Amino acid sequence: MKLGVNIDHVGTLRQVRGVSYPDVAAAAEAAEAGGADFITVHLREDRRHVIDSDLPRLAAVVQTHINLEIAVTDEMREIAMAYKPASICLVPEKREELTTEGGLDVVGHLARVRDFVTTLSTAGSEVSLFIDPEEAQIAAAVQCGAPAIELHTGRYAADGNLQPLKHAAAVATAAGLKVNAGHGLTLENVAAVCTLPVTELNIGHSIIARAVFVGLAQAVAEMRQAMGLAAIIRPRQSQQP
Repeated sequence: MKLGVNIDHVGTLRQVRGVSYPDVAAAAEAAEAGGADFITVHLREDRRHVIDSDLPRLAAVVQTHINLEIAVTDEMREIAMAYKPASICLVPEKREELTTEGGLDVVGHLARVRDFVTTLSTAGSEVSLFIDPEEAQIAAAVQCGAPAIELHTGRYAADGNLQPLKHAAAVATAAGLKVNAGHGLTLENVAAVCTLPVTELNIGHSIIARAVFVGLAQAVAEMRQAMGLAAIIRPRQSQQP
């Protein structure tokens, strides 16, 4: 299992004051130094945390790979086609939400999602769909030709009931999908998810919150330990301002 570290909230801290710090590129380096297997960022339409100019700077320093989360909009497709990240996760997005509240409705937007999957896959990115752990959405993901899904773990984080995730992961795996998971995962609740047939976890908020007290590299290392993963220390290529 791999750990993707979402560094969005480093950008949130910067954007709330409209200044140039803290630097998300430096955050990516620190996360990798602590053992992140890849770096996840969500370029939202309102640019509330990660902004356009962050993307080339991240591409220049990230040693693993970038997983770009985007909404299913023409603007975001153009940006993704310009940068061609190794992986792209299509997510739902509402401007008024504090964080992503649920999974992408693939069933209700099948044709458009299929078009995005085809276009972005042809450009060389592995495309995943961020969906709720529901059989109908998994079946729709298969119809779209998506090679991977990311199961929304927010409901599990709220009520502790692992069964829907367990069932969904089994159904998706049987359908030939690569299964990832994420949202609301913490040091306290991540271990149970690691018992499922899941390839990657994307974790952001709890790691960044922990980093306030112990530093980002240490927070990532602690999450790896909670996941039962071996420690990885990568030397940093450069120091960002």
